[in-house]
Amino acid sequence: MVKTNGPRTVSLALQGAGTYGAFTWGVLDRLLDEDFVIDSVTGSSSGAVNATVLADGYALGGGRRGAQAALRRFWTSLSQVAALSPLRPTLVDLLAGRGSLQHCPSYHLMEAAGAIMGPVFQTPLTHNPLRNVFSSLIDFGRVRACTELELFVAATNVRTGTGKLFRRHEMDAQRLLASACLPTVFAAVEVDGESYWDGSFVANPPLAPLRERAPRDVIVVQNNPIARGDMPRSMADISNRANEIAFNISFIREISALTHVGAVPDEHRGATMPDEPARLHLISGTDTLGNYSISSKFNGELGFLTQLHELGVAAAEQWLSEHGHDLGVRSTLDTRPVFFAEQGLRA
Repeated sequence: MVKTNGPRTVSLALQGAGTYGAFTWGVLDRLLDEDFVIDSVTGSSSGAVNATVLADGYALGGGRRGAQAALRRFWTSLSQVAALSPLRPTLVDLLAGRGSLQHCPSYHLMEAAGAIMGPVFQTPLTHNPLRNVFSSLIDFGRVRACTELELFVAATNVRTGTGKLFRRHEMDAQRLLASACLPTVFAAVEVDGESYWDGSFVANPPLAPLRERAPRDVIVVQNNPIARGDMPRSMADISNRANEIAFNISFIREISALTHVGAVPDEHRGATMPDEPARLHLISGTDTLGNYSISSKFNGELGFLTQLHELGVAAAEQWLSEHGHDLGVRSTLDTRPVFFAEQGLRA
């Protein structure tokens, strides 16, 4: 355990980026070894999944150890589901490394089918396959009962183009599906008569609900690369890279707003904006993840997920060693992975 200034209350904001969510799992696994009091978690897409699973394990006295066990159970079980999927690396992909699915026919057919026919509409016979995964691996009753922390999950309203925040007391598989709905692959998810797409279009992760709360330490976990080492070549890669760029626009905007909140005159502050800005911290893995194949975001192989988990543990360990003592004292946000991402890519 890293020395900090005693128990501290923190909020967690988790980005979504497909199976790169396993990097965030690693970060959380390490942070949960510390004596932080987690009072709120926000997320979009796979970040929302991690946040919901954390609440599932944390609830009803499960605490930090319960959360760690729930996260490990979810990601290892997800790899078992992926082992039965046609979306798996070929021998050529395995030799190429970088988590590639470039030579997997299903990776390219998935995007091509969506472009030609559109995503499959939800019917009793064509459920989004993630529904069964979420329903079987997450106890949403426990999530709703998790009074120890607050949960905010973002989705994008297709009709209005605005964001929607689902809260802990209303979370279920349908709302989590909405937050993780890629429109080029899945049909929009209906919740209370409205249709929703991936929450990353409007908030990746949502930071506004944390900004409006009392001053606190907010740890943002960044796993969605802004810069990439390679140019996309196939239509599938182009589509995925376009989504990646779109999902980062809201993140860059919110980080910019938060880093400049201290300069906002009193008369321009909203009624709910605290007098003191939140203390912001960033744990980023994008300097490494940006050099993986774009297709690797769909790779659910256990070996690849384990590799990402280990990267997340290492990133959290480094951050704790360098900045753990700053919790409760000052912000440590390094904006280089946000505004100068291309400088951090590792060869």
